[in-house]
Amino acid sequence: MSVATRDIRVASHVENDKAVLIAGPTASGKSALALELAQRTGGVVINADSMQVYRDLRVLTARPALEEEARVPHRLYGHVDAAVNFSAGSWVADAAKVLAEVRARNRLPIFAGGSGLYFKALTRGLSAVPPIPTEIRESVRARLERDGVEALHAELARRDPVTAERLKPRDRSRIARALEVIEATSRSLTDWHRDGLPPLLPPDTFRALFLAPDRDQLYARIDARFDAMLAAGALDEVAALASRKLDSQLPAMKAHGVPALIRHLHGEIGLDEAAEIGRADTRHYAKRQFTWFRHQLPEFEWVKPEAAGEWLSTPTSS
Repeated sequence: MSVATRDIRVASHVENDKAVLIAGPTASGKSALALELAQRTGGVVINADSMQVYRDLRVLTARPALEEEARVPHRLYGHVDAAVNFSAGSWVADAAKVLAEVRARNRLPIFAGGSGLYFKALTRGLSAVPPIPTEIRESVRARLERDGVEALHAELARRDPVTAERLKPRDRSRIARALEVIEATSRSLTDWHRDGLPPLLPPDTFRALFLAPDRDQLYARIDARFDAMLAAGALDEVAALASRKLDSQLPAMKAHGVPALIRHLHGEIGLDEAAEIGRADTRHYAKRQFTWFRHQLPEFEWVKPEAAGEWLSTPTSS
């Protein structure tokens, strides 16, 4: 039985001035739980998944179906073009506006997703790095492709040794990001992190749970869901994205399954191999989600999916 079909007796226990945060690994049932909660409370589901923001990837990121979005208000889903390097800071800015709107209407804000950094920014705050000009970002990315990640890491070690020491030498995205910040602001990421933005949801203003299904069952569900995505048109979706010839370092181009399916479309590997790579990447990501939330956000209470309704119906949980 899915989470969405279980009785969630929450209407008398959830106050609209306290947000509900529903996190968990991919394919754990977060969207179904959020939908059911929103239906029973008149709440609004707010996306906290870094890939579901992209309009180009409805199928492959398992965004709520159009029918589900019509049943209750869903916000911050599919509102960003794949050509945009959408950051956690951009998401927080959008989330702040939506949160204010939802509260002004006296409705329950329900944040649902699997992106740990989004939830951390929401509850702990975020560094106040200003937007990076497009020309600087493109210049750094071009150097990354031309000179390689090792050269850029060596440059970062000279210009910002503290950040360079913290990053893995082959972490292309974070090394490029650190150099972009220096180029644009003449300050290091370490400096910016000291001058952070306050959290949108301070302590005692939210209830947070992490759906923690059995690992083997979750991995089987991930595999089955990826196959269902292919049957539902994920390959066509990726073909349309690939035809745009976007920068391979953009977040949308690195969504689970996208790189392998593009390799298949280019004739490099068969569809079966691409699908297995996509399934394996997604399973590995789910494993990292468990680890990340356990260490980074211990205030989230871990709950089995079958016990989520009881957790939400208990007014003393937090």
